[in-house]
Amino acid sequence: MAETTVVDHPLVRHKLTLMREVDASTARFRQLLREISLLLAYEVTRDLPVELVEIETPLTRMMAPKLAGKKLVFASILRAGNGLVDGMLDLVPSARVAHVGLYRDHETLQPVRYFFKAPADLSERLVIVVDPMLATGNSAVDAVSELKDAGAKDLRFLCLLAAPEGLARFANAHPDVPVFTASIDERLNEHGYIVPGLGDAGDRLYGTK
Repeated sequence: MAETTVVDHPLVRHKLTLMREVDASTARFRQLLREISLLLAYEVTRDLPVELVEIETPLTRMMAPKLAGKKLVFASILRAGNGLVDGMLDLVPSARVAHVGLYRDHETLQPVRYFFKAPADLSERLVIVVDPMLATGNSAVDAVSELKDAGAKDLRFLCLLAAPEGLARFANAHPDVPVFTASIDERLNEHGYIVPGLGDAGDRLYGTK
C-alpha cells in the first residue's frame, strides 16, 4: 500500500465537518474548501528542500533558508480539483499549474479524458496532484499515469476525502506516490460515492446540482 497521511489537525477536522453538512451553501462550501486547502497544502509540502542564502535584514546580514530547486507543480484533476488549487496557490503563489481533464462515466464509473496541459519539464519538479475525492480511484490512477507519461517522476496525491476502495486501487497502480487526505471514510455506495462523504464535490463547489 502506498504511504497515506491523514491530516487530522483540529482546524482541518472542524472545517471538513462544516463542509459535510447538507445545508452548507455553495458560497460557504467554496470558502471552506479554499481554507482547508491551505492547511492540507501546508502538510503536503512540509518536507520541501531548502537552501541557505545570504540576505540583509534592517539590522544585519545573515544566512536564511529559502526553497531550493524548481517551482512546484499543482496538477488539478478538473473540474473539482481547481477548488483545492485556488487555495494552495494562496500559500505557494509561484507554483506552476497543470490541468488533467477527466470526467466519470456514470454507467461504467471509468474516467474519460478530455484535456491535458502541463509544464514541459515535469521530470524536474515535484508534482502534487489534487482532487477533492478519492472514491473509486479510477480518475486519480488515470491522472497520475498521464502525468508520469508526460515525464513526472516525483509525485504526491492530495485529496479531501478518500474511500478504502479508492486507496487500495490507487496503491495497487501507483505504490510510489504518497497520498495525503483529511479523512478516510467508511466505504463507497452502489453509485461510487463516498459514504458518509459530502456528496459531489464539483456540484457543491460550482452550484451545478
